This record gives sequence, C-alpha cells and structure tokens, in this order.
Amino acid sequence: MSREVKIMRVTMAGAAANCLLTIVKVAAGLVGHSAAMVADGVHSLTDLVSDFIVMVFVRISSKDNDNDHDYGHGKFETLATLIVSTMLLIVGVKLMCDGVTAIYGFMHGESLDTPGMITLYMAALSIIIKEILYQVTARVGREVESPAVIANAWHHRTDAISSVGSMVGIAGAIYMGENWVILDPLAGCIISLFIFIVAIRMMTGAVNELMEKSLPQNERKEIHDLIKSVDGISDVHELKTRRNGRSVIIDVHIVVAPETTVLVAHEMTIEAERRLHERLGKETQICIHVEPSRDAL
Repeated sequence: MSREVKIMRVTMAGAAANCLLTIVKVAAGLVGHSAAMVADGVHSLTDLVSDFIVMVFVRISSKDNDNDHDYGHGKFETLATLIVSTMLLIVGVKLMCDGVTAIYGFMHGESLDTPGMITLYMAALSIIIKEILYQVTARVGREVESPAVIANAWHHRTDAISSVGSMVGIAGAIYMGENWVILDPLAGCIISLFIFIVAIRMMTGAVNELMEKSLPQNERKEIHDLIKSVDGISDVHELKTRRNGRSVIIDVHIVVAPETTVLVAHEMTIEAERRLHERLGKETQICIHVEPSRDAL
C-alpha cells in the first residue's frame, strides 16, 4: 500500500466519523439543552475541515517533480501542517474565550441550563471515538512520516479533550447541582492552554521548514561523517541541508585527490548517495560537487 493511499484511507475514515459526530453532537446538544455539547459539535466540524485540507494537500504533495517544481511538491504537505495547526490554535483561543466569558457571566449571577442525560452519553461516546481516531491517525502519521497527518491526529485528540470538558461540566450540573456548572468552562480554559502548546509547537516546525531552516546540528554532522567515510573523499564542506515535506535536500562539496579521474570521482559520489539514501530514505535529493585537494595544487 502506497504512502498516499495510507494517508487518504485514515483521513477519509476520520472525515466520515467527524461528519457523523458533528450531526449527532449538535442534535444532542439542542435536545438536551447543552450549549457545551453544541459547541463540541462545532469543534468536530473544524476537524472535518482539517480532514479535507489534509486530503487535498497530501494528494498534491505526492506528485512527482515537474517543470514548475524541480524539487517536487513536498512543501504542500508542510503548508497543510501549518494550516491545520493554525486551526488548532484558533480552536484553543475560542475555547479560552468561551470559558472566560461563561465563568465571568456565572460569577455575576447568570444561570446556565441544566443539560439532559443524552448529552452526557454523547460526550462519553465522543471521547472514545475521537481517542481511537487519534491513536490510529497518529500511528499512520508516524509510519509515513507526515507532520500534516500527525497534526490532524491532534485535531482528533483536542476534540476528545473538549468532550472531556463538556462531560465534566454536564456531569457536575446533573449530579452536583447548578452551582457546579462552572466546571465545564473552567475545564475548557485549562484544556485550551494544552491545545496552545501543541498548536504552537506544530506551527513552529512548519514555519521553520517553509523558511528552509537547516537540519539540526547532530543530523548535519551525521551526514558529514557519512559522506567522508567513503574511500577517496578526503574532506567535506559547504554542506547545506533543508527539508521538503518528508524528504531531505542536501547540497555538498567533496574533496578528492587531483589525479582522480572523472569516472572514479563519479563512483565516489554514487557511493555517497547510496549511503545517504540508505540512511535518510530514497526520497532524499542530493547534489554533490567534486573539488580537487588544494594541498596538491
């Protein structure tokens, strides 16, 4: 099964679940008089949008090189990660704003409707479904090395977490009286802080990649040492690295003895590329420039 097929399957499964959960949550919230459950349903709708974004952008990023994209379309997947993580951040901000507004109103005498039992059952079911979706989607994301899919998995988990907040508030209102309805917005505020951290971490990685930040120092050193270990290569310099979606792009100069023939130098570069592909994956794009040793000039 290809990488694209794996991503599309798990994302389409998530989209189908999000579509169903959106309808059921909103209906349960309206019938059970729970604003928290209605808001939770809207959150599931944002997950559905992120599913669509991932499917579209991953399909584009899977295209081969063309005349307009010599290095391929990997950055489209990075762009999808940035969009989905931005949506996560917006969800976190909304949860915080809604929570603060509800707490302020409650502290100033505003009353909240006591929700029905149907909303409690729906919240529990949503937690189970969304946590399963998170586990499955995150596993596929790690398997195919897709930050966009992993970001989408976290969208599933934030939906599960928001359902936890809803369930706490609903259960508190049902079993402990109206004075405990404040647990719902309070839990939402705490959860929103967690969402902020996850979203900003993902956004930072995506922005760094779009700005063509170099690979970490330890990875660059490993690449340097791997190339230099090839027989006949006496030195390595001008090493430049960057990510392009799931692949790595490497530009580097190697130093060989001046009497080395073109054929032998070519064989050295082939061996260096083979070792890099073996270590970093076959999608790695490598450009090696050969230089004669200056000491012998």
